[in-house]
Amino acid sequence: MSSAFEVRGGNRLKGEIIPQGAKNEALQIISAVMLTPEKVTIHNIPDIVDVNLLIELLGDAGVKINRITRDKCEFQADDIDQAYLQSADFKKKSGRLRGSVMIAGPLLARFGKALIPKPGGDKIGRRRLDTHIIGFEKLGARFNYESDDNYFRLEAPGGLKGTYMLLDEPSVTGTANIVMAAVLAQGTTTIYNAACEPYLQQLCKMLNSMGARISGVGSNLLTIEGVTSLGGCQHTMLPDMIEIGSFIGLAAMTQSELTIKNAGVESLGIIPDKFRSLGIQLEIRGNDIYIPSQESYEIQTFLDGSILTISDHPWPGFTPDLLSIVLVVATQAKGSVMIHQKMFESRLFFVDKLIDMGAQIVLCDPHRAVVIGLGRQHPLRGITMSSPDIRAGVSLLIAALSAEGKSTIQNIDQIDRGYQYIDERLRNLGADIKRV
Repeated sequence: MSSAFEVRGGNRLKGEIIPQGAKNEALQIISAVMLTPEKVTIHNIPDIVDVNLLIELLGDAGVKINRITRDKCEFQADDIDQAYLQSADFKKKSGRLRGSVMIAGPLLARFGKALIPKPGGDKIGRRRLDTHIIGFEKLGARFNYESDDNYFRLEAPGGLKGTYMLLDEPSVTGTANIVMAAVLAQGTTTIYNAACEPYLQQLCKMLNSMGARISGVGSNLLTIEGVTSLGGCQHTMLPDMIEIGSFIGLAAMTQSELTIKNAGVESLGIIPDKFRSLGIQLEIRGNDIYIPSQESYEIQTFLDGSILTISDHPWPGFTPDLLSIVLVVATQAKGSVMIHQKMFESRLFFVDKLIDMGAQIVLCDPHRAVVIGLGRQHPLRGITMSSPDIRAGVSLLIAALSAEGKSTIQNIDQIDRGYQYIDERLRNLGADIKRV
């Protein structure tokens, strides 16, 4: 029986909140420890299900793990159990965890073979592995798909060789996986149309501090000169920008005065401006974001007066992970906005729950929704609902905190996968939320 959140909405929150380490960065950074036999120390690890499962999986594979505190951990991959990485137990465990795909690049680079499960995780539409597999193939790996147990088996008996490649899409995990494979390949690898998200920049910085030679970091053209081995390092993860965006939206919807501490402001890109375009006032104070209590906020129009459209785009565009949050926040604004979710075809399927709560939303198709903001004339009302994916889960939680009456959110394992102790941290700000 999975647990649920019981939320009584309508409280104004107040105080300071510190964002967790970035989930999407963590899965790449923690996989990269497999590239060296030396000790790697990682700071600001988020204490969430997806990350803890990956750490456990590495431990099962023979990585020595010393979790000094929940957010600081030492890893040493000097005695990897190769047999375990081909075993049924590994297949079963890695198949449950979407992030396990990320250890394929390091394993292929260092040991010449890897298994990749067909992805699980969020129900937000197809998530292809083509970019990963084609990239590995270009570096000289061969692959077989084993349909009986849903696995890709990769082998590079002659080692990996550097090459030029143009990715079919700037996949963040795909780019990261290929980069991790290429750092130990012979010769030079050039990746064009590479993802340039902060997560990936962090991975490249970490690899360079281990002795890799990656240039073009932050651009969509990466050049990687292969080296024969990598050493240990210390690495601190960025704060989670999705959590930061979620807290900005939460403050606006609940008319709360919040300060988001240590927000890694220089890595947020366009995110603060997108929330400002919804009429949300926020001030950058050093590395903190201050959101004053606002009675109302009004969605801006484009300069010619036409209705605002907010769509997702590869970095430095707006991240798809925050579109669900923007959509929810727009329901209580004044004015209308079109939300266009280009990357995933079922990320908007949670809007029916918001409509049940009294929001005015027209779902045009699986990718587009028009939100007609009611300027708080009709507050949302609490209902019982279930969370289909991590980001929708938090969007529904934010809706519930601003709604009248009691809401019950089921399937909150989805929320726990991405947000650490979220109920406890919100209670500290004055939210009425309990886990049942």
